[in-house]
Formats: sequence, C-alpha cells, structure tokens
Amino acid sequence: MREVLAEAAFELFLERGYEQTTVDDIVARAGVGRRSFFRYFPSKEDAVFPDHERCLADMTQFLAAAEHAADPVAAVCDAARLVLRMYAADPEFSVQRYRLTREVPGLRTYELSVVRRYERTLAGYLHGRYAGRPDGALRADVIAAAVVAAHNNALRSWLRSGGEGDAEAAVDHALGLVLDVWGSAAATAAGTRVSATADDTSGAPANGGGAESGDDDVVVLVTRRGTPIWRVVQRIEAALEPR
Repeated sequence: MREVLAEAAFELFLERGYEQTTVDDIVARAGVGRRSFFRYFPSKEDAVFPDHERCLADMTQFLAAAEHAADPVAAVCDAARLVLRMYAADPEFSVQRYRLTREVPGLRTYELSVVRRYERTLAGYLHGRYAGRPDGALRADVIAAAVVAAHNNALRSWLRSGGEGDAEAAVDHALGLVLDVWGSAAATAAGTRVSATADDTSGAPANGGGAESGDDDVVVLVTRRGTPIWRVVQRIEAALEPR
C-alpha cells in the first residue's frame, strides 16, 4: 500500500504539479481512503521521499554492525553508499524526483532535512568511535559532513545528467578524497612523517633550519594550541618543500 500511494502521488505531481495536487487527489487515484494515506505518510512531502526512512534504518543497522571496523572512516563511506544504491535502483524515478525538488522550494527544504538526518547518523557512529580523543567530537562532525558533501556532489551530478554514466564510480571517486584525508591509511602515513607539539608559540618547523630534507626525515611542527588546521598544513607543506 505504501508503494501504491507513493506511485499515485508522484504520477499526480508530474501531471498536475505538486502544489495543485491534494491528499484527496492521491487517495482517489490509489483507490483508498484518507486514513490509509496518513497511516503511511505524515504529510504530502513524505510521499515524495518514500524510501528514505527505510534507507536510514538500513544505515543505522549497517553502522551498528561496523562497531569494531578497522577504519571508521571507511565504514561511514560504505554506509553512505547505501543511499547511492537506493537512488541507482530506480534511475528514472530518482531523476524525476530530483527535477521536482528543484522546482518546489518546500520539497528542497524537506530534502535538506533528510540529508541532515543522514549526516547525524554518520556523526553519531563516529562520535562513539572517537570518544577517547580530545578532538573526537570535532573530528566526528567534520568527517560526517565531508562524507555527505562528497557523496551528494557526485550523486547530484549524476542526477543532473539524467542518470547517465556510472554513478557508483563517481561516488567512489568522491569518497576516495575523504578517505585520502581522514582514513586510517592517511592518518598512519601522516603519523610517520609529522610529529606535533601544541604548547609553544614559535610556529616554526624544527627540521634543522635550512638543511636539506631527505625522504626519511621527520618534521616536528611546534605551534600554538588552537592554531587553525589550514595554517598547520601550510607550515608543514613549507617545511617539506625542497630547499
């Protein structure tokens, strides 16, 4: 019944327009009463996104099973791929819905609220994994936001194209950028190259002044606590430049 109602609603939205379609129109097309509609959908907006609740539940279950995954960043990237697969399972519907949400501001707002729920789900998992770190909460929120941004950038490019091309490859590439920065392999590689102390005020890289750097040199960066990450990265890059 849920699928029948969603199909009837979307047919009417495309035929008459979203604003011009009422709940009474939808139940008449589906051949059921108003009570049946509200048993499955709290509002007309929910009928446009009938699959997100199930996907959120699947994501929550997936992350619960990944409680001890070796790389939590890889785990949330894999969880984000569940959303892609939901869209890719029915490209025609997904493209039509994307176009409809671009035309109706209220649907766009609703969609953004759904995206935020996905982000909170990913962040909640990461909060648990990084609970022992001083910057755990910040790290969890930043990574979750990055995963959602990367996933949605690739997904929306695919939808704008009309569903042409390999959506999975595009999302894999986008999520790969997040893994390169935040994944366990990236963290391990960075840890072998850089050691940081955060209580001094000099901001100077202690790599022996102007001495030439070799491939196996260790760079120690001394900076103030609270220095912006971009500034830390800038100083590290400057220290590693050939002299």
